[in-house]
Amino acid sequence: MAKNYRHKGDTCTFTAPNAVASGGGFQVGSLFAVAQCDAAQGAPVEGDVVGVWTLPKSTAAGTDFTAGTKLYWDNAAKLVTKTASTNLFIGAALGDAAAGDATCAVRLNGVAA
Repeated sequence: MAKNYRHKGDTCTFTAPNAVASGGGFQVGSLFAVAQCDAAQGAPVEGDVVGVWTLPKSTAAGTDFTAGTKLYWDNAAKLVTKTASTNLFIGAALGDAAAGDATCAVRLNGVAA
């Protein structure tokens, strides 16, 4: 192993940008992670940046999508959305989601596009 190698990078330690619950999504700059434990704002938190996660999504009209749809994190609402605008790209849908569905399966991309 090269002496400058740190770790695989699937799980990283962040400073929680806001209070976050275990399994909750959070954004740090151009990175998105899912918290492994509860953390208060400003506390260290381990977050996974890859993998498949069930995350909360908007239930408003027009928020349905199909498998493979690019998904984004609305950091203000703390919800997954299919709307790019100023939202952070986080990955793709692993299945269809109806507008009224409160959650969706997301395959995290690991890096913002």
